[in-house]
Parts: sequence; structure tokens; C-alpha cells
Amino acid sequence: MTNKHGDYIWYELLTSDADAAQSFYGKVVGWDVTDSGQPGMDYRILNKGENSVGGLMAITSDMASNGARPTWLGYVAVDDVDKCVESVEHGGGKVMMPAMDVPNVGRIAMVTDPQGAPFYVMKPAMEGTSLAFAYDVPREGHCAWNELVTSDQKSAWHFYGTRFGWTKDGEMEMGPMGTYDFIRHNGETGGVIGAIMTGTAEMGPPHWNQYFRVADIDVAKSAIEAHGGSITNGPMEIPGGDYAMNGIDPQGAHFGLVGARKQ
Repeated sequence: MTNKHGDYIWYELLTSDADAAQSFYGKVVGWDVTDSGQPGMDYRILNKGENSVGGLMAITSDMASNGARPTWLGYVAVDDVDKCVESVEHGGGKVMMPAMDVPNVGRIAMVTDPQGAPFYVMKPAMEGTSLAFAYDVPREGHCAWNELVTSDQKSAWHFYGTRFGWTKDGEMEMGPMGTYDFIRHNGETGGVIGAIMTGTAEMGPPHWNQYFRVADIDVAKSAIEAHGGSITNGPMEIPGGDYAMNGIDPQGAHFGLVGARKQ
């Protein structure tokens, strides 16, 4: 099966220290790292077993001067990058990096939604199915959940639903914070890919949280704390019996983990 328009197909960490980030996530998530082979670019591939999950690259001085900071970003597959970028702008989003071709990889652009949450859109050069997001079965080291923290849930639903075909598939009450709205893609033939929620001031500006699966949430928590990261929330039990946790890596990038509690 080939990934469809609106699927999550890749994840990328922009960081201020690639070597330190590689070491940290290797200990926390268990990724092996290889060089991408892109000429003139230090772009590293995050692997779990035989599957590639994402990439890691250092923020350049030019990127930093334009406001780039350590962060995780997701890639959404689209049928036509240029048309999607035009639609994003028409819908109130912004272009952070214009559409460009990456040899043997595909065409990509970095954009934001109208509330400012950044993400990539991509038309891959090759057909096939990305397993970076474990849409079918749980896979350790792969992304398990995509969560949008936004300042305007209603507007976010309209923006993403119009461009990617995402629909609401139920909700969970969160008291004063409103509802936690589940995202389904491709209707009944697709799956739930994450959720949209209204953030608080403590959560920072609108952004996407990616949750990567680990074998043992408590072991991962200990690894985060032992290697210079910090925990901002959790671990807390979630529907299905797993536990979720939010943290910040030593360079300042927010990230999420999900996994079982073995003890």
C-alpha cells in the first residue's frame, strides 16, 4: 500500500547539537543513527530495526537567524506540494521554507497553520509505505500519536480537514481545557492518527507533539532524567492501558513518549 494524501510519513528533529541529541535519543528511545548520504549536508537517519523513522539535523546559523529553535516536526504526504503550499497560504498559514526538491527523496516545504504550528508537506520521490508512523500495529521506536496543541480548535479542524481530509472521531472531556478531539484519516478505511486540543500558556505556542513508543515508560523516564532531559507531564495512564509522558530534551525540544509500565 502506498501512503495517501494526508498521511504522516516522516519525523525530523531540528537541534542545536546533533551529536548530543543523537546520544540522548539513543539512550531514551533506542534509535540507531546512520548518515543520510546527502552531499554537503549532515542529515542523520533515525532507525529502529530495519525501519527508518525520522531524521536529525543541526540548526544552521541562517536557520537560527530566522528564528529556528530545537523542535520536532512531522511530514504530511501530499499529492502536490506546490498546490498544497498555495492552499496553506490561502487558508491563513505561512511558508517557512519554500518548496524545494531533495535529490532521490522528494519535494518538500515547511509551513505553519494559521495559529503558527509548523510542519512539513512532502511528495516522496519513491512509492511505497512509510512506517514512521505506526498506523497499523504498535512498533517500538516509531511514532504512535500525533497531537496538535493549538489556540483555536475550531479553526484548526477547518484548516486541516480541508487540506488533508482529516475528520473528528470522537472526543474526551478535559474539564476546563475543553475536549480532546481524535483525528481520523481516510474515513473507516483509515485510522486514528492523533488528536487536537486547546493548549495552555504553560504549553507554549501552538505546535505538534509527536509521541514515540518505548518498551518501558519508567525505564525511559529514568533515562531522560539521567541524561540531561526533563519531564513536563506524566507518566499518566491513557485509554488502552499504556502510559504517556511529555519531556524536554537537553537542547530544549519538546517530545512525547508512550509505552507500557512493566513494574
